Amino acid sequence: MDLKLSYILTHLRPWVKNVLGGIAIILSAVVIADFMPPQEGAQSAAHIKKNLKTEEAKPEESLNKAHLVSYQGRSIRYSEKFRDGQNKHMKAAKKNGLSPQPEDRTDAARMTNRLMKIHTNKYYVVDDLTHSVPYLVPIAAKRLNAIGEEFSDILQRNGLPHYRFRVTSVLRTKDDIRRLQKSGNGNAVTNSVHNYGTTFDLAYTKFGKTTITDDYMTDDNLKLVLGQVLLNQQRAGHIYVKYEYKQCCFHVTVRD
Repeated sequence: MDLKLSYILTHLRPWVKNVLGGIAIILSAVVIADFMPPQEGAQSAAHIKKNLKTEEAKPEESLNKAHLVSYQGRSIRYSEKFRDGQNKHMKAAKKNGLSPQPEDRTDAARMTNRLMKIHTNKYYVVDDLTHSVPYLVPIAAKRLNAIGEEFSDILQRNGLPHYRFRVTSVLRTKDDIRRLQKSGNGNAVTNSVHNYGTTFDLAYTKFGKTTITDDYMTDDNLKLVLGQVLLNQQRAGHIYVKYEYKQCCFHVTVRD
Protein backbone atom coordinates (compact mmCIF):
# COMPACT_ATOMS: atom_id res chain seq x y z
CA MET A 1 0.00 0.00 0.00
CA ASP A 2 2.76 2.42 0.86
CA LEU A 3 4.56 1.45 -2.30
CA LYS A 4 1.44 2.12 -4.40
CA LEU A 5 0.82 5.50 -2.74
CA SER A 6 4.43 6.47 -3.22
CA TYR A 7 4.23 5.46 -6.83
CA ILE A 8 1.03 7.55 -7.45
CA LEU A 9 2.41 10.65 -5.71
CA THR A 10 5.63 10.38 -7.66
CA HIS A 11 3.83 10.31 -11.03
CA LEU A 12 1.03 12.76 -10.18
CA ARG A 13 3.19 15.45 -8.55
CA PRO A 14 4.16 17.26 -11.84
CA TRP A 15 0.56 17.26 -13.05
CA VAL A 16 -0.80 18.65 -9.77
CA LYS A 17 1.92 21.27 -9.75
CA ASN A 18 0.93 22.43 -13.23
CA VAL A 19 -2.77 22.54 -12.35
CA LEU A 20 -2.18 24.55 -9.18
CA GLY A 21 0.11 26.92 -11.06
CA GLY A 22 -2.55 27.59 -13.67
CA ILE A 23 -5.17 28.26 -11.01
CA ALA A 24 -2.81 30.69 -9.29
CA ILE A 25 -2.27 32.62 -12.57
CA ILE A 26 -6.02 32.90 -13.18
CA LEU A 27 -6.68 34.16 -9.66
CA SER A 28 -3.89 36.73 -9.96
CA ALA A 29 -5.33 38.07 -13.22
CA VAL A 30 -8.79 38.46 -11.69
CA VAL A 31 -7.44 40.35 -8.68
CA ILE A 32 -5.34 42.69 -10.82
CA ALA A 33 -8.29 43.42 -13.14
CA ASP A 34 -10.41 44.53 -10.17
CA PHE A 35 -7.84 47.17 -9.15
CA MET A 36 -6.67 48.41 -12.55
CA PRO A 37 -8.65 51.05 -14.61
CA PRO A 38 -10.22 50.04 -17.94
CA GLN A 39 -7.99 49.85 -20.94
CA GLU A 40 -7.48 53.02 -22.96
CA GLY A 41 -9.45 51.73 -25.91
CA ALA A 42 -12.40 50.71 -23.77
CA GLN A 43 -12.28 54.05 -21.93
CA SER A 44 -12.31 56.00 -25.21
CA ALA A 45 -15.23 53.99 -26.52
CA ALA A 46 -17.22 54.60 -23.34
CA HIS A 47 -16.36 58.31 -23.45
CA ILE A 48 -17.50 58.62 -27.06
CA LYS A 49 -20.73 56.78 -26.33
CA LYS A 50 -21.43 59.08 -23.39
CA ASN A 51 -20.80 62.17 -25.52
CA LEU A 52 -23.09 60.91 -28.25
CA LYS A 53 -25.90 60.50 -25.74
CA THR A 54 -25.23 64.01 -24.41
CA GLU A 55 -25.30 65.52 -27.90
CA GLU A 56 -28.54 63.73 -28.69
CA ALA A 57 -30.08 65.18 -25.55
CA LYS A 58 -29.23 68.78 -26.53
CA PRO A 59 -31.78 70.74 -28.60
CA GLU A 60 -30.78 71.34 -32.20
CA GLU A 61 -29.26 74.79 -32.60
CA SER A 62 -30.35 76.97 -35.50
CA LEU A 63 -27.57 77.59 -38.00
CA ASN A 64 -28.90 80.95 -39.14
CA LYS A 65 -31.77 82.83 -37.50
CA ALA A 66 -31.42 85.97 -39.66
CA HIS A 67 -34.59 86.84 -41.56
CA LEU A 68 -34.76 89.24 -44.49
CA VAL A 69 -37.71 91.65 -44.34
CA SER A 70 -38.65 94.50 -46.64
CA TYR A 71 -40.70 97.64 -47.13
CA GLN A 72 -43.41 96.91 -49.68
CA GLY A 73 -43.61 100.42 -51.13
CA ARG A 74 -43.81 101.18 -54.84
CA SER A 75 -40.52 101.43 -56.68
CA ILE A 76 -39.18 104.90 -57.46
CA ARG A 77 -37.33 106.04 -60.56
CA TYR A 78 -34.91 108.20 -58.62
CA SER A 79 -33.27 109.95 -61.56
CA GLU A 80 -36.70 111.04 -62.84
CA LYS A 81 -38.28 112.03 -59.54
CA PHE A 82 -35.24 113.78 -58.09
CA ARG A 83 -33.85 116.01 -60.81
CA ASP A 84 -34.26 119.50 -59.38
CA GLY A 85 -31.56 121.53 -61.08
CA GLN A 86 -28.81 123.72 -59.67
CA ASN A 87 -30.76 126.92 -60.35
CA LYS A 88 -33.64 125.81 -58.12
CA HIS A 89 -31.28 124.78 -55.34
CA MET A 90 -29.34 128.04 -55.54
CA LYS A 91 -32.47 130.20 -55.52
CA ALA A 92 -33.69 128.49 -52.33
CA ALA A 93 -30.22 128.65 -50.76
CA LYS A 94 -29.89 132.38 -51.32
CA LYS A 95 -33.39 132.97 -49.99
CA ASN A 96 -32.98 130.96 -46.78
CA GLY A 97 -29.24 130.75 -46.22
CA LEU A 98 -26.21 132.61 -44.96
CA SER A 99 -25.03 135.91 -46.37
CA PRO A 100 -22.12 136.32 -46.40
CA GLN A 101 -20.91 132.74 -46.38
CA PRO A 102 -18.27 131.70 -43.82
CA GLU A 103 -14.66 131.93 -44.94
CA ASP A 104 -13.39 129.03 -42.84
CA ARG A 105 -14.41 126.75 -39.99
CA THR A 106 -13.46 129.25 -37.32
CA ASP A 107 -15.72 131.78 -38.99
CA ALA A 108 -18.56 129.23 -39.13
CA ALA A 109 -18.17 128.34 -35.44
CA ARG A 110 -18.69 132.02 -34.53
CA MET A 111 -22.08 132.14 -36.27
CA THR A 112 -23.92 130.67 -33.29
CA ASN A 113 -26.85 133.05 -33.71
CA ARG A 114 -27.37 132.00 -37.34
CA LEU A 115 -26.41 128.34 -37.40
CA MET A 116 -27.39 125.19 -35.53
CA LYS A 117 -24.95 122.35 -34.98
CA ILE A 118 -26.34 118.96 -35.92
CA HIS A 119 -25.42 115.81 -34.02
CA THR A 120 -25.84 112.07 -34.45
CA ASN A 121 -29.18 111.10 -32.91
CA LYS A 122 -31.80 108.34 -33.03
CA TYR A 123 -32.79 109.24 -36.60
CA TYR A 124 -29.49 109.73 -38.43
CA VAL A 125 -25.72 109.55 -38.12
CA VAL A 126 -23.52 112.51 -38.95
CA ASP A 127 -20.59 111.13 -40.92
CA ASP A 128 -16.92 111.84 -40.21
CA LEU A 129 -16.93 115.07 -42.19
CA THR A 130 -13.67 115.94 -43.96
CA HIS A 131 -14.76 118.75 -46.28
CA SER A 132 -17.70 120.25 -44.45
CA VAL A 133 -18.81 121.18 -40.94
CA PRO A 134 -21.95 119.97 -39.10
CA TYR A 135 -23.89 123.25 -39.17
CA LEU A 136 -27.18 124.22 -40.82
CA VAL A 137 -29.43 127.21 -40.70
CA PRO A 138 -32.35 126.54 -38.31
CA ILE A 139 -34.92 125.92 -41.05
CA ALA A 140 -32.67 123.29 -42.66
CA ALA A 141 -31.86 121.60 -39.34
CA LYS A 142 -35.58 121.40 -38.62
CA ARG A 143 -36.30 119.85 -42.02
CA LEU A 144 -33.50 117.29 -41.62
CA ASN A 145 -35.03 116.17 -38.31
CA ALA A 146 -38.47 115.96 -39.94
CA ILE A 147 -37.04 113.66 -42.62
CA GLY A 148 -35.49 111.51 -39.90
CA GLU A 149 -38.77 111.27 -37.99
CA GLU A 150 -40.76 110.28 -41.07
CA PHE A 151 -38.13 107.68 -42.06
CA SER A 152 -38.34 106.16 -38.58
CA ASP A 153 -42.14 106.28 -38.60
CA ILE A 154 -42.42 104.33 -41.86
CA LEU A 155 -40.21 101.58 -40.49
CA GLN A 156 -42.19 101.41 -37.25
CA ARG A 157 -45.61 101.39 -38.91
CA ASN A 158 -44.57 98.51 -41.15
CA GLY A 159 -43.13 96.45 -38.30
CA LEU A 160 -39.59 96.74 -39.65
CA PRO A 161 -36.32 96.98 -37.69
CA HIS A 162 -35.08 100.48 -36.96
CA TYR A 163 -32.27 101.91 -39.07
CA ARG A 164 -30.58 105.30 -39.29
CA PHE A 165 -29.47 106.98 -42.50
CA ARG A 166 -26.17 108.86 -42.81
CA VAL A 167 -25.54 112.57 -43.41
CA THR A 168 -22.36 112.81 -45.49
CA SER A 169 -22.02 116.52 -46.28
CA VAL A 170 -23.38 119.69 -44.70
CA LEU A 171 -22.08 123.28 -44.60
CA ARG A 172 -18.95 123.96 -46.64
CA THR A 173 -16.90 127.05 -45.97
CA LYS A 174 -15.08 128.82 -48.78
CA ASP A 175 -11.89 127.23 -47.53
CA ASP A 176 -13.50 123.77 -47.75
CA ILE A 177 -14.44 124.46 -51.37
CA ARG A 178 -10.88 125.47 -52.23
CA ARG A 179 -9.50 122.29 -50.67
CA LEU A 180 -12.03 120.18 -52.56
CA GLN A 181 -11.05 121.82 -55.83
CA LYS A 182 -7.39 121.09 -55.18
CA SER A 183 -8.25 117.44 -54.55
CA GLY A 184 -9.75 117.23 -58.04
CA ASN A 185 -13.43 117.00 -57.06
CA GLY A 186 -15.40 118.13 -60.12
CA ASN A 187 -18.50 118.91 -58.04
CA ALA A 188 -16.68 121.49 -55.94
CA VAL A 189 -17.90 124.66 -57.68
CA THR A 190 -16.84 128.00 -56.24
CA ASN A 191 -20.40 129.15 -55.58
CA SER A 192 -21.88 126.00 -54.03
CA VAL A 193 -25.28 125.71 -52.38
CA HIS A 194 -23.45 123.96 -49.54
CA ASN A 195 -21.96 127.37 -48.65
CA TYR A 196 -25.31 128.68 -47.47
CA GLY A 197 -26.09 126.17 -44.71
CA THR A 198 -29.33 125.14 -46.39
CA THR A 199 -28.13 121.94 -48.02
CA PHE A 200 -27.19 118.44 -46.89
CA ASP A 201 -26.37 115.14 -48.58
CA LEU A 202 -27.94 111.87 -47.46
CA ALA A 203 -26.18 108.64 -48.43
CA TYR A 204 -28.37 105.92 -49.91
CA THR A 205 -25.82 103.12 -49.45
CA LYS A 206 -25.00 103.61 -45.76
CA PHE A 207 -27.63 102.59 -43.23
CA GLY A 208 -27.05 101.46 -39.67
CA LYS A 209 -29.34 99.10 -37.80
CA THR A 210 -30.08 100.08 -34.20
CA THR A 211 -32.56 97.42 -33.03
CA ILE A 212 -31.28 94.06 -31.78
CA THR A 213 -33.40 91.66 -33.82
CA ASP A 214 -32.82 88.79 -36.24
CA ASP A 215 -34.67 90.68 -38.98
CA TYR A 216 -32.65 92.77 -41.40
CA MET A 217 -33.18 94.87 -44.54
CA THR A 218 -31.08 95.49 -47.62
CA ASP A 219 -29.58 98.88 -48.44
CA ASP A 220 -31.61 99.02 -51.66
CA ASN A 221 -34.85 98.54 -49.75
CA LEU A 222 -33.89 101.15 -47.15
CA LYS A 223 -33.04 103.49 -50.04
CA LEU A 224 -36.65 103.03 -51.17
CA VAL A 225 -37.91 104.07 -47.72
CA LEU A 226 -35.70 107.17 -47.66
CA GLY A 227 -36.69 107.95 -51.25
CA GLN A 228 -40.37 107.78 -50.30
CA VAL A 229 -39.79 110.24 -47.46
CA LEU A 230 -37.95 112.69 -49.72
CA LEU A 231 -40.64 112.36 -52.37
CA ASN A 232 -43.31 113.23 -49.80
CA GLN A 233 -41.30 116.24 -48.61
CA GLN A 234 -40.63 117.33 -52.18
CA ARG A 235 -44.29 117.12 -53.18
CA ALA A 236 -45.24 119.14 -50.12
CA GLY A 237 -42.93 121.91 -51.33
CA HIS A 238 -40.45 121.66 -48.44
CA ILE A 239 -37.29 120.63 -50.30
CA TYR A 240 -35.52 120.34 -53.63
CA VAL A 241 -33.80 117.03 -54.32
CA LYS A 242 -31.14 115.97 -56.82
CA TYR A 243 -30.25 112.30 -57.26
CA GLU A 244 -26.46 112.10 -57.24
CA TYR A 245 -25.61 108.78 -58.89
CA LYS A 246 -21.81 109.06 -58.75
CA GLN A 247 -21.78 110.41 -55.20
CA CYS A 248 -24.33 107.80 -54.00
CA CYS A 249 -26.40 110.40 -52.21
CA PHE A 250 -29.56 112.49 -52.29
CA HIS A 251 -28.61 116.18 -52.56
CA VAL A 252 -31.21 118.13 -50.57
CA THR A 253 -31.83 121.87 -50.22
CA VAL A 254 -34.53 123.24 -47.94
CA ARG A 255 -37.23 125.52 -49.38
CA ASP A 256 -39.24 126.39 -46.28
